[in-house]
Amino acid sequence: MQTIHQCPLPDLALSAKYRQSGAYADCYYIDVAQEITLSDYVYAFYTTPLFRIERFLLKWLAKRPSTDHDAKQLALHQTRQFAIWDVEERNARQILLRDAAGRTRSWLMVEALHTPQTHTTRLYFGSVVVPKSRAADGGTSFGFVFHLLSGFHHMYSKALLRAAQTRLSRLRKDVEA
Repeated sequence: MQTIHQCPLPDLALSAKYRQSGAYADCYYIDVAQEITLSDYVYAFYTTPLFRIERFLLKWLAKRPSTDHDAKQLALHQTRQFAIWDVEERNARQILLRDAAGRTRSWLMVEALHTPQTHTTRLYFGSVVVPKSRAADGGTSFGFVFHLLSGFHHMYSKALLRAAQTRLSRLRKDVEA
């Protein structure tokens, strides 16, 4: 089983501008021994059984329902909205989504690591949390809830990335069958 790594944001990450401005920004990655497009990754990520739980909660708590079809439209660049998120920025390898309140971002990126012998894709996932306030000295405050949930957030981020990797493997097997 491939290992999930936490790493600094790549400089070219669409979310890097937030880290540079004092926001919290994390980054996780896993290397997968197959060629994966951003569309495949986005669809798999937002349709995993784990993320479907989050979608269910958002349907009831935020009154913003979403379906696998909505995830497919997001993946295929046919919509700019998905559940509580809007596409803030996108290119051929990355997507950055902003929540309705503007305090958090989710970022996905694919990076081909091909050699003549292998087709490997690095899947990145990261989150951004914009500070609640800034002090005159440049310090930032994220609030009590942010600090309370930080341990859960790290575990959940890794679980989401693992679930996406598993879903991509299953989708690949379904295509090959």
